Amino acid sequence: MANVLIIDDNETMREGVAQVVRRMGHKVCATSSGTEALTIFKKSPADFVITDLKMNGMDGLEVLRRIREVDPDCPTLLMTAYGTVEAAVEAMKLGAMDFLTKPFSPELVRLKVERALELRAARRMSERLRAENDQLREGDADKHQDLIGTTEAMRKLLEQIGKVAKTDASVAIYGESGTGKELVARAIHNLGRRSQGPFIKVNCGALAETLLESELFGHERGAFTGAIKRRLGRLELADGGTLLLDEIGEISPAMQVKLLRVLQEGTFERVGGEHTIKVDLRILSATHRDLPRLISEGKFREDLFYRLQVVPLAVPALRERRADIAELCRHFIVKHGPRCNPSVTAIAEDALTRLYAYSWPGNVRELENVVSQAMVFCEGSTITAATLPAHIRGEEAPARSGTDLASLDLPSGGMALPEILDDLERQLILKAYREAKGVKTETARLLGIKPSALYYKLDKYRIA
Repeated sequence: MANVLIIDDNETMREGVAQVVRRMGHKVCATSSGTEALTIFKKSPADFVITDLKMNGMDGLEVLRRIREVDPDCPTLLMTAYGTVEAAVEAMKLGAMDFLTKPFSPELVRLKVERALELRAARRMSERLRAENDQLREGDADKHQDLIGTTEAMRKLLEQIGKVAKTDASVAIYGESGTGKELVARAIHNLGRRSQGPFIKVNCGALAETLLESELFGHERGAFTGAIKRRLGRLELADGGTLLLDEIGEISPAMQVKLLRVLQEGTFERVGGEHTIKVDLRILSATHRDLPRLISEGKFREDLFYRLQVVPLAVPALRERRADIAELCRHFIVKHGPRCNPSVTAIAEDALTRLYAYSWPGNVRELENVVSQAMVFCEGSTITAATLPAHIRGEEAPARSGTDLASLDLPSGGMALPEILDDLERQLILKAYREAKGVKTETARLLGIKPSALYYKLDKYRIA
């Protein structure tokens, strides 16, 4: 069922067209005033607008202009008893889908309505696909990888995932940073009945409240400075699929109230909009925060907590499943081989011994970074203990003039561990490069790496 808005100050014509559209099974809103029609359209946008050209007060061309300001994609049909080439050309320039001269048959009205609604559906699908593609480009390489591990902790987690995936219950995923909470969410989505629908994520902790509201709910054109066109929010993009609210413990009390309504009623409005949108989606949440403690401190709503946590899942830290380290290393060697060092195919026992002994505060994400770094500096086909970073080997990193960490700007919060390590590495290279006055061989000597490794790093960080 579509919403069709009909505007004509001739009651007989207005009701005649409305009757034809109703018989097609669509919802009709009919009015005799262009001004009243715009008020109705702003509150409840129509899928198709049929308007007379010559009317008292606001005429059809002005109605068309105003409607396109609100929704440029809404197809519009103009009717007139005074058809002229000039009027038709003007209507088409303003974006009218078609132009009908009175009188016309009911069959022609039905044909125009069908074509208009097909066009509307195609435009909406195109808009949705563009937005979904934007979301896919934002994702990282991890999103298509499976969960790795055969320890008891991982077997228990995989068993729980298999059970909850068959339901539509809301799941709260807990775990330290870098444990793979997003992979757990993707596994639940892929194994569930919504697997053919979209999987959309939003990092609630990485956005200011106003930006988060726009990201989640979308916005209408002109809702705020810079809103030059309507944008679909991630709730709307996830319709029929799954939405992951990552770092849910970081959202403000005001945003908690708005999310609670979505969970309770499945409805929301875009920022700057008045039209209520209904969605059918599964919401998963993830956080490293202690939500019960935040509730006791008055920082998180208890009713929202129980809506989100129908089923809780805990992702174990890497130190709790050290036996999986060898399998994870082999996985990362295959994954990053083409980009870091294709000749590396294995990891030696002495290197694994060092990895088993490390505490892994950054969990699996830190392990992936360590393996990638070791592959870059590896000379043969096997990663050895000597190629691991100094802190993994239990040694202090050698101090070098002009390249010590104390002289660098340490990033503030909000960055993932690999991003922090990349940022520090880039700063070290830049400092050594300046000290060597741009001589690459001297820069490599100061950093204690081979010139070939330096060239790779310069290209990686786009240092000219």
